Amino acid sequence: MPEIPPRQLAACALAFLALILLGAWQLSRGGGGGAGSGHQAAAAPIRVDSGGEGSVIVHVAGAVREPGVYRMRANARVDDAVGRAGGATARADLSQVNLAATVEDGRQVLVPEKVRAAAPGAAPAAPQPEVPLNLNTATLEQLDELDGIGPATAESILEYREAHGGFGSVEELGQVPGIGDVRLASLREQVRV
Repeated sequence: MPEIPPRQLAACALAFLALILLGAWQLSRGGGGGAGSGHQAAAAPIRVDSGGEGSVIVHVAGAVREPGVYRMRANARVDDAVGRAGGATARADLSQVNLAATVEDGRQVLVPEKVRAAAPGAAPAAPQPEVPLNLNTATLEQLDELDGIGPATAESILEYREAHGGFGSVEELGQVPGIGDVRLASLREQVRV
């Protein structure tokens, strides 16, 4: 390798130093040639303010097309997060989600699915009691669900029904121990014979 004379080496070093100084001077004036106003705005440092302007990270899960962890702007809404996750699926129950709420850092946005009806062949749901409830056919559990009737009073109603061969009228319910005039008045709309 040929040896570079010291004078030439010094000239190269000075030229390199001049280029560095010229570049620094250009940057301090806002960039190269032209009006510097546009370049100065672009060179401004980007600050992330944790007081409401930066970004947050949320986990979007449930009935969305692309569940996952997303970075959102700090003032984004739950609706924005659901959209970022590809939107809600057809099974989504958006009535259970406050889409207008602001997202919070480190929180999960969960979009639930709609409750499905019982499939054919599945066990039938428990029969709903008739309203008003028939005193002569009601079960202990059905009687216990009436307003103002507890398990002991429901048992007393069944015992009276068995002892007297059933109820002839709703008014006869007033003869059952534990049922006074006030309770009978509240039960008149809930029972029948």
